[in-house]
Amino acid sequence: MEKTDMIYGTRAVIEAIHAGKEIEKVMIQSGLSNDLIKELITLAREKQVPYTFVPAEKLKRLSSKNHQGVICLLSSVSYASLENIIDKAFSEGREPFLLMLDRVTDVRNFGAIARTAECAGVDGIVIGEKGSAPVTSDAMKTSAGALNYLPVCREKDLKKTIKLLRDSGIRVIACTEKAAKNIYDIEIAGPVALIMGSEEDGIDNALLRDADELAKIPMKGKIGSLNVSVAAGIAIYEILRRRV
Repeated sequence: MEKTDMIYGTRAVIEAIHAGKEIEKVMIQSGLSNDLIKELITLAREKQVPYTFVPAEKLKRLSSKNHQGVICLLSSVSYASLENIIDKAFSEGREPFLLMLDRVTDVRNFGAIARTAECAGVDGIVIGEKGSAPVTSDAMKTSAGALNYLPVCREKDLKKTIKLLRDSGIRVIACTEKAAKNIYDIEIAGPVALIMGSEEDGIDNALLRDADELAKIPMKGKIGSLNVSVAAGIAIYEILRRRV
């Protein structure tokens, strides 16, 4: 991660929030509770800036500078409104094609997925506020610049986001090895949102229950799963193949 992705120190981070910087998240050393820290937390809540408490060792690994127990990660993109993306697609006479990533934490995987999504004409990527890869310059590099063109939406509650998608007439397809049907055999027509899950344990069960359709990528070898960026590429292009 490049140093330009970070802001150090409580007062500097407070000023960054006041200035409207696009912030990925604020990390606060566990156990700190002075007045300035309390001011920072109150402001972060007001401005809906994600923050988390972390051990001092994690902050030390990120930087040896005098961070006063607070490090802010800046985002390399301006987050977009999901409603605006959906409305734009429909107003242009197109059927929206969206990608939702549930807890994909590896920056390189995220960047590779974004690159594929942009090439395939995906309208936007939806990520959760917590538990997702930071959209930093490393992600931008791995995406080969695709994140300059592909909107990213950061949503607080992906379960509520699925309801919004379905209420908007968008069919939600979850790509999971728990599915009974192959992705090649399911119905893919009209507006679509594809969910891909985390590298560790796939898509959260609560999101699987709310999806309209579950679909798996057939596996013939001895290894039971694909890298998430590879799986996303296969699923994205199968949907694109049906739409062109």
